Amino acid sequence: MPRTAVTSYSGTQKVPYRESLEPNRLVLLDGAESNPESWFCARSFALAADRGVRGVVAHSDPQPRTRATPQGPELVSPSHVGHVYAVQGFAYLGRTRPRRLTVLPDATVLSDRAASKIRNDEAGHRAAEQRLVGFGARPRQPEEDGGQWLDETLTAVGATMLAHGGNHRYVRATGPHCTRVTVAPTSYPSPRR
Repeated sequence: MPRTAVTSYSGTQKVPYRESLEPNRLVLLDGAESNPESWFCARSFALAADRGVRGVVAHSDPQPRTRATPQGPELVSPSHVGHVYAVQGFAYLGRTRPRRLTVLPDATVLSDRAASKIRNDEAGHRAAEQRLVGFGARPRQPEEDGGQWLDETLTAVGATMLAHGGNHRYVRATGPHCTRVTVAPTSYPSPRR
């Protein structure tokens, strides 16, 4: 997790970076029994607390994602507002900063950092370029300008720009005495839709 995420813990007791975590993905099969998300999170956070984790930052993405298929668009990820975090006692801190995302045909995002590596010929640019070649882009020539190649390639592979309003952000203390620790002095009502 980026160190900036830990600044969400702004209450009476700061949670050090090494004692905090951010779950990246929560994916469960549709056939899972009743309440699997809540059970899984509660158990995971309890186990993490046993190992010294004292705070959790969680995000949920309200933007649905679709991928291009020969049959037309296919929903890959529905939007969600993080109900699983709200019912687990997380404080809702609002949304992260709005940003523009470059969405590839498989509904994944080409990060700003990967695009910068290509534009500036930085270490790691070849791997980012290969990812785009996998979508049918022509390989970049050694003397070719990275920025021009990227602009042409994003159009060629059918990438789209998405104005993303920001993810929902939640925070919670874990471990012994977590009920006596204030991690978010300012929180808001959790979103419902």
